[in-house]
Amino acid sequence: MTALQVAVVGVGPRGLSVLQRISELADQLPEGRTLDVHLIDPGDGGQGTHSARQPSHLLTNTVASQVTMFADARGPSFTEWAQSAGYREFDGAYHPTGGESGEPLGEHAYLPRQILGAYLSWVFDQTVGSLPPQVRVVHHRDRAVDIEQTDGDRFVVHLEKGFALTGDYVFLTTGHCERIPTQEDLAYEEFARDNADRNPSLAYCSTPYPVERLQAIDPGSTVAVQGFGLTAHDVISELTVGRGGTFHGSGHAMEYRPSGREPEILLFSRQCLPFSARGVNQKGITGAHRPRFFTKEAVRRARERAAQRGDSRLDFTEDVLPLLLREMGYAYRAAQEQRSIPPEEYELTAADRRVVEEILDPLGGRDFANQGAFTKFFVDYVESDLEHAELGNTTSPLKAATDVIRDTRASLREAVEFSGLTPASHRTFNATYVPVMNRVSFGPPRHRNYQLLALLRAGIVDLAGGPGGRLVLDRDAARFAVRTDYPDGPEIRHADALVVARLDAFHPEHDRSPLVNGLLGRGLVRPYANGPFEPGGLDIDEQGRPITAAGEPLRTAWAVGYLVEGPRFYTHALPRQGMTSQFTLDADAAVRGMVGHIQHLYDTSQEDEHAGAERKSVSLPGIS
Repeated sequence: MTALQVAVVGVGPRGLSVLQRISELADQLPEGRTLDVHLIDPGDGGQGTHSARQPSHLLTNTVASQVTMFADARGPSFTEWAQSAGYREFDGAYHPTGGESGEPLGEHAYLPRQILGAYLSWVFDQTVGSLPPQVRVVHHRDRAVDIEQTDGDRFVVHLEKGFALTGDYVFLTTGHCERIPTQEDLAYEEFARDNADRNPSLAYCSTPYPVERLQAIDPGSTVAVQGFGLTAHDVISELTVGRGGTFHGSGHAMEYRPSGREPEILLFSRQCLPFSARGVNQKGITGAHRPRFFTKEAVRRARERAAQRGDSRLDFTEDVLPLLLREMGYAYRAAQEQRSIPPEEYELTAADRRVVEEILDPLGGRDFANQGAFTKFFVDYVESDLEHAELGNTTSPLKAATDVIRDTRASLREAVEFSGLTPASHRTFNATYVPVMNRVSFGPPRHRNYQLLALLRAGIVDLAGGPGGRLVLDRDAARFAVRTDYPDGPEIRHADALVVARLDAFHPEHDRSPLVNGLLGRGLVRPYANGPFEPGGLDIDEQGRPITAAGEPLRTAWAVGYLVEGPRFYTHALPRQGMTSQFTLDADAAVRGMVGHIQHLYDTSQEDEHAGAERKSVSLPGIS
């Protein structure tokens, strides 16, 4: 019997998770049925954007002990693997010495992403090495540039180097993408190009990745970094430690010693607020806040009430946010009183609500006369937040409250996914609430903000402006400028280079990938839309099958991960040890869909074989 051909397009963590599930579910294939799995990725298996070749100063933003590719505990977590591989800590650096020198890795360590890449490749090698006999793997170190559908449900996958392979099943797991230049990008690029003769240091980076491209920024020049999030910390690290600078000491005593090759770094964003540091994890590796009010069941009840009004879609501000605020207030009060409060005894008081709202919007009602006043607020805010982070995520009321957002993602998904919100509310959720939740709950490790304070003291980093600061092109000076209007007068800071430090949402119609363009052009996929609102991502059904331009699901293709951030919510997180993971569930559902389709075809062929001359034509329903 000819092997069925399976194409997995993209073999980062998402593609690896699909391969893991294929290995684990292969015993459910009909007897004698085999699979040839074609893995299409130019990089090392499993790594994706977590290249083992990237600089060691780029860190994971999640405690390594909570990261695993084995949510079912059948294999080691990231930390367990690193320990077994001999990694030890040497004053903030990590090396696989295998000896007793250095410090052992603790469960609170944030390890370099290059080591995560090595872990993912180890998992890949283990998975390939333990595949059952009915599964064979071929790794094509190439990129898929087009996919076309042939007769029936089969596909032809075209690779960049000219090879084409036929697939019975396709899994799209390509991960992060890159947008085509916007009008703003083109204007900034043109400005840098047209004025290079007057200012040779002019440069524009619409994305900082790979970070090695930032080495083109001239030492001694001034660079404006747009953003304060995790990507901005990568940029800062590359322009400081990546230039030979060093940090010494820890906590508030940390000092930065420059190499002399750094540029001056100016930070700005629309609100100019730093991302809050992760609190010391006091919940254990598998611990999480157990929701009492913001539960999936509460969201379903809210949806039932909405349906009685004539539309089951929710308004986030009216139907969902009150549940989240009450949950955050409950966690805040429980930490403040250091006791478990019976849920029936808790109501969100006006005082609790003010505290939670100030956590979410620390600028509310504040005015700043000038840049000096805002800079003082900014530094005080970072220092206060770090004090709470050091207390821990159950001792600090603030960190207990913000951790609620991280620990109730399942409830958020219940509310948001697959057009669970009205289009207008979905737009508000994405534009207003998602950035706030990312800032207060999904921030950097504590030492990143200690480093930020040390760089501010050293004069390497400064704020380009404050809330409402905007970028302008100063053609007379041949430099970028950030302008913030204060009551005491405008603050204007100039820069030679501009780096946009953010990851854009994936909009297939605005993506530079030839594969995505080909899929759209052939009508095999379409952008997801919630009515008139298009948040990004490919449209899929709840099994993960792409919806075609004609509105029908592809019966033998699946998309998971970043490509479907739109119909799904928060697809970025790797699995956590010992906890139910949407990452794993999505891969499992997709592979089970393939296995179910194969079983259906086998049952149908058996029916044909044994029907004999008396067989009558039947109409089989489509596979759902």
